Order: sequence, then structure tokens, then C-alpha cells
Amino acid sequence: MSENDNLQDADGKIELNTTETPQNTEASQVAETSTSEEPKASEKTENTPEKETVSEEIKDEQAKVEKEVVSEDTTEEPLEETKDVTETVSETTKKADAHVEEIEESNAEDAEDETNAERHEVESKDYHAMSMEQLVDEFETLLSDKKIQTIKSQVDEIKSEFHSKFGELLDEKKEEFLSEGGNEIDFYFTTPVKKRFNDAYKTYRNNLNAYYKNLESNLKQNLENRLAIIEEIKGLINVEENINTTYKHFKDLQEQWRNAGPIPRDRYNNAWNSYHHHVEVFYDFLHLNRDLRDMDFKHNLDQKTKIIERAEELAKDDNINRAFRELQVLHKLWKEELGPVDREYREDIWERFSNATKTIHDKRQAYYADLDKAHEANLVKKEEIIAKIDEIAQDQPKSHQAWQKKIKEIEALRQDFFNAGKVPIKVNDATWTKFKTAVRNFNRNKNAFYKSLKKDQYDNLNKKLELIKIAEDNKDSEDFETTTSLMKKIQADWKNIGHVPRKDSDKIWKQFKKACNHYFDRMHEEKNAASKEEMAAFEEKSALLETVKAIELTGKPEKDIETIKDQINAWKSIGHIPSNKRFIEGKFNKAIDSLFGKLDMDKAKLDMIKFENKLETLSKPDDTRLLDNEQNYIRKKISEIKGEINQLENNMQFFSNVDETNPLVRDVIKNIKNHKDNLQTWKDKLRKVKSMY
Repeated sequence: MSENDNLQDADGKIELNTTETPQNTEASQVAETSTSEEPKASEKTENTPEKETVSEEIKDEQAKVEKEVVSEDTTEEPLEETKDVTETVSETTKKADAHVEEIEESNAEDAEDETNAERHEVESKDYHAMSMEQLVDEFETLLSDKKIQTIKSQVDEIKSEFHSKFGELLDEKKEEFLSEGGNEIDFYFTTPVKKRFNDAYKTYRNNLNAYYKNLESNLKQNLENRLAIIEEIKGLINVEENINTTYKHFKDLQEQWRNAGPIPRDRYNNAWNSYHHHVEVFYDFLHLNRDLRDMDFKHNLDQKTKIIERAEELAKDDNINRAFRELQVLHKLWKEELGPVDREYREDIWERFSNATKTIHDKRQAYYADLDKAHEANLVKKEEIIAKIDEIAQDQPKSHQAWQKKIKEIEALRQDFFNAGKVPIKVNDATWTKFKTAVRNFNRNKNAFYKSLKKDQYDNLNKKLELIKIAEDNKDSEDFETTTSLMKKIQADWKNIGHVPRKDSDKIWKQFKKACNHYFDRMHEEKNAASKEEMAAFEEKSALLETVKAIELTGKPEKDIETIKDQINAWKSIGHIPSNKRFIEGKFNKAIDSLFGKLDMDKAKLDMIKFENKLETLSKPDDTRLLDNEQNYIRKKISEIKGEINQLENNMQFFSNVDETNPLVRDVIKNIKNHKDNLQTWKDKLRKVKSMY
């Protein structure tokens, strides 16, 4: 049961007073459409008896006034007063103008709590253009910064937009779930932002309920107090006492009314209209003491004239919303703070106030009409966006890359749709439905494509699982030279393998990445440690090179050869140096060759010593590639020398009858001998190389 239902039950015994037809002209024109108005055709059966009861009460009230008038032995003037009351009753049955009803409805809403008026200051933003995260941020900000009773319209719009956007996402996730073979009954989806929204909305409802619970008892009691005041005012015309005493009592009741506090919004207009009616009846009763009545009439006329003048100024204000809000305050003052004026002015001043109100109302309507035109333009934009989505949905690519491109295009169009602004309310739901349908059609085609790829994705999953096994089997390998190439290869293979099922993608990637990172971290640690050792070796070799350059030979070949070999062995014992520092090897060999060149000994023997030194450099325990290359080179040289010898010997056949003392023949013979000596040297080198294995 709502707070209004509770209030109606509580004061049901005095329902008649809250459903009376308002009796004063100006009050009748500001009255909100209520049970006191002329019933619509569809409502006449229900409301007519109640209206008849009210009319009977008005007739009774009129009869009382006529009785009082006759009892004072008056003739013409009291009859005129009675006639005025009758005219007032008739005129107040007219339906209030629409431009005044709008003001009255808003003031009735504010009547429950004066702080309700602060709702006009709460900014309504373009929630349609916001993401779900932004909507929840805005919701939480409203809850923390604004009074709970002032944010209803903003919360309703945020709620509508959030549910629309989340519903669209939910449909998409459900389509994906079903396309992957899921059972609809097992589908469940939520997000952290949805939980935040639910928590915020729960807080809103709890706080709002607490607010109304606190307000309810006060509103009910205030309503009962106001209705009791009306009953007392009604009874004043039957009290037999001095008119001044009665008038003072009446003014006390008016003061009590002003301080009686807020009442339920659905009873606001009826209560005030009933109050004004009986106040006017009392003033009509005061015809016997015109001084008191005229003093109030004059005061009320002066104040209402000021209100009218301010309303006419507001009618010229271009700030429509500001003018409307201040106009609400003016109507509230007119209705709640001021009583009636002399009958000769009532129609005129009300018509003037009503006309100013209508001017502001019409300008406001024109303002919203312009907004409607802007919303129509937004509708055109959104229709174009929907058409583009439909067009994209009709094209069905055959590759993952093409689908990813289209997914980005659709996401951009979705954002354009939300940024396009509001559309006319009458087509809002239909436009949203068309948009969701277009996006859903695209998603269905997309899901159908990826469903067809499922088999390939599971094949790809198995391939990647095999690569993971290789990575994990080799992550602790110490053979960095061989394993590094293998690791780089499986990383390249991983990239070339296509997509795997989404539910496995992150898991297997983390597993593969962990194994690879483990290996390469170890390798880099090893390299960093080796790099320090290699730099130390480079520094040591640099110092040794300077020592070799400074050596002075003794002139004794055997001793000098030993000295040179000692330097060579010392060089070899130092160890590896950084690859970018290997130029120092060439400098060392050049320095050693220079020392060998200074030795006084047979050239062939010296050449063999130098060759043996070279072989020592090329020889490695676990790698024969350098020796293999040297052996192949020597074999090639031997083959070339043999060919040259054969060629020279063939040439000698042309000199068979020529004396060997012939200079030309002598040169050929000498050349053949040199080649044979050289051939023997290379054969000795070949034997030496073979002995190194």
C-alpha cells in the first residue's frame, strides 16, 4: 500500500470536504484536474453522485447565507450578495485552463515537501549517449550529492537507458552462448557494472522508502488539521457573537492554516480550493462589517497586482525554464498566501494573471516544439545508422580478419547511434527496437561464422598444446645455443597458428608464455654472467698483446720459438672474449707473425711452425668445423698444385730435342721443382691437420 493509499484510508470519513467543487473564480481557474472537475464520459457513472452531494452542500451553504442576510432585515443589498455567491458557485465549476493546470500540478508535487522544488535545479544530462559505466557513475553521484526526493526523473531515465544497454549486451552474450552449443536454461551473464547498478538502485529505493515513511505520518496529520480548520471556518457564519470577535477568530484560523504544514500532493488542490471557497463565503458573510472585509480585499488586491506585474515581466524573459519556475512560485503565493479581492476586480485580475501565465506557457510549448524538431533530425540520423548496420549485416565475409574489421565498424556505428541524441518519445521504443534488431542480425551472422570455425579452432588448440609441451620440456635446457633456435621457432609457429576457442585462449597463452619466459630469463642471466667473464678476458688479452709487441728476440731460433709458443699458449688459455671484440685476435696473429718473421731459420720449417700454431688456434674439443674447413682448403691447394705440375710437365714435351742448358727449359724445370717442394709442404700440412682429430 502506498503512502497516498494510507492517507486516503485515514481521512475517509471527511472525503466530502476534499472533493468539493471549488467556489472562487480564480481558484477554479488554477484548479488541478481532480475528482471535483466535470467528469469525463467514461467516468460519469462513478463520479456523478459525488458531484451531486457537493452541489447539495453548496446549496445548503448558500441557504445559510441567505438566512443570515434576511435575519438582519436587509432588502436589496443582501439579495445582490446572494446573487454574487450563486454566480461564484456557477463559475467555479468551469474546468481550469491547461496552462494553469501545468503550474498547479507542479506546485502540488512540491506541496508535500518544500525541498521538492530543488528537483528543478538537478541537471538532466544526455544519458542516452553514456556508456553503462558512465550511467552508474552518474547514478552514484546523484545519490551522494542530491536529496533523494529530487532525483526521480533522472533516476528513471538512467534506469531505462542502463536496462536498454545491458539488455542489448545480454542478448549478444546469449546468442554467443547458444551458438557455441550451450543450453538456454544454463545461460547466465552479469558484469561488475551491473552489480554496481543494482547496488545503487537498491540504495535509492531504500532511501526513498525511508523518506516517504518519515513524511507519511506528518502529511496525514497535517491534512487532518487543515480539514479541521476548514470545518471551523465553515462554522463561523453560524456563530452568534460579536462580528469583531468572529473576524479575529477567522484571522487566527487563517494563521493556523498557513502554519499547518505540507499535505499529500493528491489532496493539495482539493484542500486548497475548499479552503478558498469557504474563506470567500466567510467574506461574503462579512457584508455587515465592510471595513474589515475591504481592508483585507485592498491588501490582497495590492499584493496580487504586484504578482501580476512580475508575471508579465517574466513573460518577456527568454530563459523559459527560469521564468516557468518563478511563475510556479507566484502561483503558490497567489493561492497559499493571499485571500480574495473585491468581486468587481476578481475576474479582471485573474484574467490578467492567467494571460501572463498563458504567454509563458505558450513560449515554453514553442521551446519544446523546437526540441521536437531537433529530435526529429536525430531520428533521421539514427535511421541512417540503422540502415548502415543492416547493410553491413547482409555482407558475410569468409575470413576472421574481415569479420574483425566489420565488428569494429559496427561498434563505431553503435557509438554514433548513442551520440546522435534523443528522438521523439512517440517513436523512441520503435527506434530502439529497430536498432537492436539490426545489431542482433549482424551478431547472428558473426556467430554463425565463428561456429563454423569451431573445428579449426580445436585443431589449432591441439597444435598449440603441443608447442606448450615442447616449451616446458626445454625451459631448463643448458644447451643455450641449440635450444634458443628451437624456442624462437616455436614462438613463430605459435603466431602462425590460427585462433583457438575463446574459453581456452588466455589460459594456454599464459602457460606458453610462462615456459618461454622461464627459458629466456635463464639464458639472459647466463649471458650476463658470461659477458662479465668475456670482458675480463678481453682486458687480459689486451695486456698480453702489448707484451707480445714489446718482445725482443735473442737471435737463437730454438729459444725464440719457445718464447713465441709460450705467448701463444698464454693467449689461448685466457678464454673467450665478446664477439664484438674479436678484432683483437687479428692484431695478436699479426704480432706473432712479425716475431716469426724475425727468426733466422729455414723458411719451410718456419712456415710449418706458424701453421702448427694456427692449427692450435683452430682446434676445439667439441667442434671440428674449423679444422674441417682448413683440411678442405689444403686438399684444394694440393689439387691445384698437382694440376700446375702436370701442366708444366706436359709443356716440357715440346722441348724434347732441346738442350737442358737452354734458359727457357731451365726455368720450366726450376718451376716444376718449386711446385713439387710446395706440394710436399701442403702434404705435410695435411698430415698435421689429420693428426689434430
